Amino acid sequence: MNKRRVPTVVTYFLLAAAIAFCAFGAVRGETDIVLKKAVNICMECIGLG
Repeated sequence: MNKRRVPTVVTYFLLAAAIAFCAFGAVRGETDIVLKKAVNICMECIGLG
């Protein structure tokens, strides 16, 4: 069996891109927005909101 593997360069590039996008979102202050949306969704699912 010959499994196709993703080249190491692609893996590291995608990891670096993910870290960069997370940092960019944190710098823009989007963590507060995501947290508020998550809390609202959880409250609706539980039925407390």
